[in-house]
Amino acid sequence: MIIKDQGKLLEKARTFNQAALGEVYDLYSDALFAYAYKHVGDAQLAEDLVAEAFHRLLKAFKIGGGPTEHLQAYLYRITHNLITDTYRREPPPPLELQEDRLPGEDQGPAEIVSDRQESELVRRALRLLTPEQRQVIVLRFLEGWSTQEIAQGMEKSIGSVKAQQHRGLASLQRILCDNQEQE
Repeated sequence: MIIKDQGKLLEKARTFNQAALGEVYDLYSDALFAYAYKHVGDAQLAEDLVAEAFHRLLKAFKIGGGPTEHLQAYLYRITHNLITDTYRREPPPPLELQEDRLPGEDQGPAEIVSDRQESELVRRALRLLTPEQRQVIVLRFLEGWSTQEIAQGMEKSIGSVKAQQHRGLASLQRILCDNQEQE
């Protein structure tokens, strides 16, 4: 049974309908895992965080709480809070960016090395942003979320998200330009 209407899916999931709960998990677990993995850099920990996020969703449903709309944003917020709790216990590992492409046949060793150096430079720059700026940049540019989706997920106003994005991009530009000047 596939429920196309997100409102009906959430309504059925809130009543512990097994098919609806399975569909919720199928819809969101992979994306939540990718999000968590990008932040924590450990597959097992990312799986544990996603499992805990779904556990907390079920606990909220059990006591009559949880989301009445925007289920995706709710799950990302729980996952983000779990990531933040993990960071409080220990410092964050290096932020890994997914390499979207393999070296092309037309790329020589110099281009491959240059691409990897640029990726590492961006990883280091992202680690220097504030956690909120990093979250907005990752959700916007790596996860492809809209500004409105980010605002819902972070429980912030659209203006606040835009400001964090602007400050984060400005900081990235400053960090990357300073690094180029040093070379």
